[in-house]
Amino acid sequence: MIKILKYGQVENKDIFARVEPKVDVEQIVADIIADVRENGDAALYKYCEKFDGAHLDSLQVTAEEISEAMEQVEPRFIEVLKKAAANIRKFHQKQVRSSFIINDENGIVTGQKVIPVDRAGLYVPGGTAAYPSTVLMDSIPAKIAGCPQVVMVTPPGRDGKVNPVILAAAHIAGVDKIFKLGGAQAIAALAYGTESVPKVDKIVGPGNAFVAEAKKQVFGVVSIDMIAGPSEILIVADGTCNPKYVAADLLSQAEHDKLASAVLVTDSQELADGVSVELERQIPLLERCEIARESIDNNGKIIVADSLSAAIEIANEIAPEHLELCVDNPFDYLDSIRHAGSIFMGKNCPEALGDYMAGPNHTLPTSGTAKFSSPLSVDDFVKKTQYTYYTKDALSRVARDVEYFATKEGLTAHAKSAVIRIAERE
Repeated sequence: MIKILKYGQVENKDIFARVEPKVDVEQIVADIIADVRENGDAALYKYCEKFDGAHLDSLQVTAEEISEAMEQVEPRFIEVLKKAAANIRKFHQKQVRSSFIINDENGIVTGQKVIPVDRAGLYVPGGTAAYPSTVLMDSIPAKIAGCPQVVMVTPPGRDGKVNPVILAAAHIAGVDKIFKLGGAQAIAALAYGTESVPKVDKIVGPGNAFVAEAKKQVFGVVSIDMIAGPSEILIVADGTCNPKYVAADLLSQAEHDKLASAVLVTDSQELADGVSVELERQIPLLERCEIARESIDNNGKIIVADSLSAAIEIANEIAPEHLELCVDNPFDYLDSIRHAGSIFMGKNCPEALGDYMAGPNHTLPTSGTAKFSSPLSVDDFVKKTQYTYYTKDALSRVARDVEYFATKEGLTAHAKSAVIRIAERE
């Protein structure tokens, strides 16, 4: 049963504290990465057989397999995927940045170019569930950014095939290459390249503890989006909320993973008690009830605060991945929220809208990192480079200032490089 605590009985830093298995994955992942670097495709085939139980003839998904998947997926789901993709494109197109140029001073031009990364790598989890939504959310921003190539990796089933809905989503999103790879070995292949898998410049997408650790270890060789932890939701709700709805929204994240965290912060003891009762009623009805049960029992909490404003301050301190503002007039409170991955406004906006259809990205910072990081966006797939141009006359106007500044730092070669060009004119 979920724990109900009065604010002050638990520290903010412990509200999302998880009961986690103690598994040391660091060395395991390091060994896998080293093996893939040294042995390339041979290591990938070996790990695919070992971890996925699949004996493959080829790592890459063929055009025929994609066509077959499109035929297997229900037409209605294809239409839903297309609707979701359209909403995601509409939202992310607003994030596109423009290059700029400044030439308002005689003889001086400065500017910035916004350039997409050459090749983006997308990790799509397998395991206990298939997530075509992740395919859309992570590949569409890359395409909008102008990435010439998007490469996707995802684990195959024991039959050596990728889930058809994953392939359908990849086709709709315009993914260029797909490989039957999962786990740390997939991250290593994207980071270093093999005979079959091209090396990428950035890796994005969620995964289990082995994937997260692999992303951490290859960072610097490639860029990554974030180190994502288990899913989490925090709901700020007032006493007028329907406990059935609040319980359902908590369970929408609890069913993800036994390590997921679902937290309610409310100013109403009556709502807290009602939600606790509803959780017990709804959990047995879920297909993934065992996962949800363990998540709620170990990592779920209801915090009763003194006021709604106190509840919002708790939310800011925790900086949750998903924050639901289940209150009347939610826009009155929006400016008070400083730290959250994604905010869901009002009593008719379950977090699941954001997972699938609304358009804002669902790849979000977890574990309090929303205090300093952002949802996945078009910005993740571009880099900026800057440029400077001075005429000789323009240089002569500032050369002595540059010389003076450089001398103050003890860098006399810097100083000389600025004045040597104007010496003959003085």
